Amino acid sequence: MTYKEARVYLDEVSKYGSVLGLDTIRGLLRELGNPQDDLTFIHIAGTNGKGSVLAYTSTILSEAGYRTGRYVSPTVVSYLERIQVDGEWIPEEDFAGLVEEVQKAIARMETSGEASPTVFEVETAIAFLYFKKKNCDIVVLETGLGGTLDATNIVERTAAAVFASISRDHMGFLGDTLEEIAGNKAGIIKPGCFVVTAGQKPEVMKILKDKADALSCRMYTASVKDAVVLKENWDGQEFTCGKWKNIHIPLAGRHQISNAVTVLELIDGLNENGFHITEKAVRDGFAKTSWPGRFTCIHKEPLFIVDGAHNEDAALKLRETLEHYFAGRRLIFIMGVFKDKEYTKIAQIMAPLAEKIYTVDLPDTGRSLKAEELKEAVEPYCPGVEAVSDIGAAVGAAYHVAGAEDVILAFGSLSYLGQVMKMAESGCQTAK
Repeated sequence: MTYKEARVYLDEVSKYGSVLGLDTIRGLLRELGNPQDDLTFIHIAGTNGKGSVLAYTSTILSEAGYRTGRYVSPTVVSYLERIQVDGEWIPEEDFAGLVEEVQKAIARMETSGEASPTVFEVETAIAFLYFKKKNCDIVVLETGLGGTLDATNIVERTAAAVFASISRDHMGFLGDTLEEIAGNKAGIIKPGCFVVTAGQKPEVMKILKDKADALSCRMYTASVKDAVVLKENWDGQEFTCGKWKNIHIPLAGRHQISNAVTVLELIDGLNENGFHITEKAVRDGFAKTSWPGRFTCIHKEPLFIVDGAHNEDAALKLRETLEHYFAGRRLIFIMGVFKDKEYTKIAQIMAPLAEKIYTVDLPDTGRSLKAEELKEAVEPYCPGVEAVSDIGAAVGAAYHVAGAEDVILAFGSLSYLGQVMKMAESGCQTAK
């Protein structure tokens, strides 16, 4: 099987849709020899920030000398970036070979009358096989949706369960209240692990603590109030927190301070539980962390930033960051979101900041909110809105109207930001 054939096969599997539950992934992994049972995990859940926490953590662990797997979704730059070891994407030939192995396992399942796995379950199984093949010391694992019934929650050898900021998202799948959503995400806490959480709302904190106490798991709570920001700009910041002095992170936004402080708490927990992570590894890991699509600058003059803010909480944080760094500067937005998101609230929060907004259709036409419909939601808050549909045309139009001191921001779903980045890099600015 070639890489292209592997991707075609997964596109076919994706027609099964998304189904929460562990029975099918359990059956698939059984057919594959349960590779996850030979791996140790740091399992991360949350609504916003879990990807950044994963990026910091895995880079630090690699710097500390641990062979570190990372599993992320969704991806921005390439499909292959979802499975990495020490920052290196899985090679196409390795991916194709593992898809073929999983395909044969699924055929055996179907022959015996078992349900067919979803594409996320297949990808998760491929990741576990690859991490075992590469003899990973530790795997930093990001949940796909929720926690309790997410395919990644099949793992048992969890060293640490980590929680980034938890807020309302994916209602209907995870629950209608913040308490229900938190309870679902708390399902990644396993006997014998320790728990680390960012600062949470009181009702969320109670649920996490109750679950940790019930399983006799020690809980570490990060306090961003202890952090003092020393330097900051749109291209990075420096802070001090307790014993950790002058820590530099290349990611912008005050919410990244909270993510970094959560990781510092995790590092302390790991060192208290048998790991050896030096201060140098922590400093170097933070400084070397790359996380595309999270307030990432892709061009200067005009400044062009992309950010995957796709729910109310993320939009509030993005607005705060824009107001902090770019007060008084003219803002031009490109906006694309899924139709199952709270797009009216996102528009209400973000649109008043912009002088011009281009709405676009997303590559995933099944989930995309049409550009015209998004325009109608945005218009009450920004009269200068235009439905362009085509992403390339929107990038070109934004460059055309932007002056050297203006700021272009493409935000919303992560699914189209990779396309925006490629177009910006390939010279769409020549439209000016």
